[in-house]
Amino acid sequence: MEKELIIEKLNRIEKHIVGLKEILNVEELCDYTGFKASYVYKLVHKRTIPFSKPNGKMLFFERKKIDEWLLSNSYKSNDELKQAALDYVRRKK
Repeated sequence: MEKELIIEKLNRIEKHIVGLKEILNVEELCDYTGFKASYVYKLVHKRTIPFSKPNGKMLFFERKKIDEWLLSNSYKSNDELKQAALDYVRRKK
């Protein structure tokens, strides 16, 4: 039981360390995003996700660009929409 707990904690630490890296490979990107490798390759094939292929074989991903991509096309909450509407009305007076 104690062995399993230690392994689980080590896995969490490893995932945290991956989140600190600037450049990720496919496996690290999967750990970082929770995507499966097949889905990552599909995104690369469709050129949906920003990637680099410097030697023509290995794929690399810049974590900052991945973060921006993950947060793109965001939607405002109802509270944010109400606040924006109030701000707009105040400016028009």
